[in-house]
Amino acid sequence: MIGHAAQVLIPSTISFVLGIIIAPILAHYLYAHHAWKKSSGNDKGIGGGGTPIFNQLHKEREVSTPRMGGILIWAATLLTAGGFIIADYFFGGVFSQLDFINRGQTWLPLSALLVGATVGFVDDMLEIRRGHGGLRLRTRLLIVALVGLFAAWWFYYKLGVSSIGIPFGGELQLSWWFIPIFMLVTLLIYAGGTIDGIDGLSGGVFSIIFMTYAGIAFVQGQFSLAAFSATVAGATLAFLWFNVPPARFYMTETGSMALTLALSITAFSADSLGGGIGVSMLPIIAFPLVATATTTLLQVCSKKFLGKKIFRIAPIHHHFEAIGWPPAKVAMRYWIITIIMGVFGLSLALIGAGR
Repeated sequence: MIGHAAQVLIPSTISFVLGIIIAPILAHYLYAHHAWKKSSGNDKGIGGGGTPIFNQLHKEREVSTPRMGGILIWAATLLTAGGFIIADYFFGGVFSQLDFINRGQTWLPLSALLVGATVGFVDDMLEIRRGHGGLRLRTRLLIVALVGLFAAWWFYYKLGVSSIGIPFGGELQLSWWFIPIFMLVTLLIYAGGTIDGIDGLSGGVFSIIFMTYAGIAFVQGQFSLAAFSATVAGATLAFLWFNVPPARFYMTETGSMALTLALSITAFSADSLGGGIGVSMLPIIAFPLVATATTTLLQVCSKKFLGKKIFRIAPIHHHFEAIGWPPAKVAMRYWIITIIMGVFGLSLALIGAGR
């Protein structure tokens, strides 16, 4: 028998080690097949279209650094989960405790991870092969919305969840509004996935966020959900090991879509189902993602309705680049902010839930 902390930390460590092992193999394949954009420019942002400033900042790295590094994250996560399932089937015992995949807590976030990974993989492949963009933005948004709709339907009709936890205020009953709010949150967090644009930035931010939700789920007694979140965090840290400047590869859509979809459902799973507060803490814990999505939306609206820009370039992390901050400084300061907001969000979630 092992303790609950080991149930969470062992899978996280294994996913990190597997990611470190996978990375050189993946990098060799990506470089051998020239898996990078054929021309510089950003056509992934909400609102579409690239900018001259972005092209100037990233014109060299965009066409020489492979995409699809996010494969490492979901591959290490799946290998870890699958390994424990197989070990549990043949040996049982301690492996039964380490097997964190179950219908009650982790099927939905794992399924979301798989859907995001698959759609993102197709998008990246099209980007690499055609050289002028992958799936249309509206296509990706539609898929994200459908994932959110299905998950919301499952929570509402199958699990009977129609509320979210509020700090110091118990639960906020939403009735059928729970479904559109679930979809809106999923779309917003996905939009924050455009944070993938500076070496080391997205890997550091996502690993901290998922580890924070592992802590929330652990305190709630949802040890399988905590193990899943910690496993994703471990795999993302392995990605970060190879993504710090100069990056060996970029996360791109197969990683960011997988992580954002899994994060949204993890936050809802760590809410009323666990008798805690998960969703209302997202704007705090995932503050960099929310800031990324919000600044992009503000920029698009300002250009369309006012005819001028608020930032030199959006999302805001590229604005900091444009005004002269070294990319490594931007990434590290984002890590610091995410740690601070994660600790604050975790504390508020625990205190607000009376834990």
